[in-house]
Amino acid sequence: MITTLPGLYLLSVGVVKPASWIFGWSEHVVCSIGMLRFVNLLFSVGNFYLLYLLLRKVQPRHKATSSVQRILSTVTLAIFPTLYFFNFLYYTEAGSMFFTLFAYLMCLYGNHKTSALLGFCGFMFRQTNIIWAVFCAGNVIAQKLTEAWKTELQKKKEERLPPVRGPFSEFRKILRFLLAYSTSFKNLSALLLLTWPYGLLALLFCAFVAVNGGVVIGDRSSHEACLHFPQLFYFCSFTLFFSFPHLLSLSKIRAFLCLVWKRKLQFLAVTLVSIFLVWRFTYAHKYLLADNRHYTFYVWKRVFQRHEIVRYLLVPLYIFAGWSIADSLKSKPIFWNLMFFVCLFAVTVPQKLLEFRYFILPYVIYRLNIPLPPTSRLVCELGCYAVINFLTFYIFLHKTFQWPDSPDTQRFMW
Repeated sequence: MITTLPGLYLLSVGVVKPASWIFGWSEHVVCSIGMLRFVNLLFSVGNFYLLYLLLRKVQPRHKATSSVQRILSTVTLAIFPTLYFFNFLYYTEAGSMFFTLFAYLMCLYGNHKTSALLGFCGFMFRQTNIIWAVFCAGNVIAQKLTEAWKTELQKKKEERLPPVRGPFSEFRKILRFLLAYSTSFKNLSALLLLTWPYGLLALLFCAFVAVNGGVVIGDRSSHEACLHFPQLFYFCSFTLFFSFPHLLSLSKIRAFLCLVWKRKLQFLAVTLVSIFLVWRFTYAHKYLLADNRHYTFYVWKRVFQRHEIVRYLLVPLYIFAGWSIADSLKSKPIFWNLMFFVCLFAVTVPQKLLEFRYFILPYVIYRLNIPLPPTSRLVCELGCYAVINFLTFYIFLHKTFQWPDSPDTQRFMW
């Protein structure tokens, strides 16, 4: 039934075996549930430090941002409810997050061999983490493309060429630029010299898929890939909910409605496409319908199964959430955004099961890259996370129940 590679178990052996030698503890003690869960607590401490280092690296340093904002952002992300809950159980989330964040940090510092090696460690915790190793490579490519694009714009400005007008003119300019850039041997060789460690990792992944006969190990029948496009909508809603102090305000809603009014045809087309994707590509996994321990079971039952039309009525909310996320990332270069959303698509859409844990990594990477919010919003976000965590643990510990066909105690969880 275990469908992930044994990274967590191998690393646990690397921790508990030396502990048994040094302290003379018995195997019963070092391999107890408490000790194994302690491994994830070590990862959570590492994640806290990595989040702080990433915020220092990603966020530009100027007078408007203070160290208080960075520390508050670090604490807030460290207690992000979906991640924080699994720090205390023997799940792959904490280790997966640790190696992925570490790989991202090394990539930002230009140490790409180490980044690829850490990406491999992340892959050993969860196969889909290969996407975030690709994101690290994409980050390098986006940086080079942005530099070349700025040079191109400067050159055109100096030549005083007339601007190209008409629908999709900006898109056509970028497409022409990408075509010219990708046909240059000099550019491609420079990118290859920077990204070859990630390329080697991608080749190893392809070899694994060929030998294994797929990405999943273990119970493949319950983890079949499909085109589950509404997963993008669920992620946008998830992000809007957990980042509401930054994404939801009267001014944001007003700006969105003004944009809809100004570009009626574009938004109508987006709405129709979204409705089609919801109609044609919505899937309900058997675990989602049967496992009443998880919050997603109740979200699906009490929202989506209330009436057939509900899933279509939520489309405007999905569009607003998507626009709000894209708007919050407008300070990032266009090529970075392109890489991020491609990786987000690749990591969410093939998943048939609606599972909040799958959204943790893309959410954290998104949240790291938005401009540092004001202190008041960070305090609001931190307070909300603390309340959600308190309620989650209270329900998990005190609101137990039993299944009719099992004597074991069942608990509510993410």
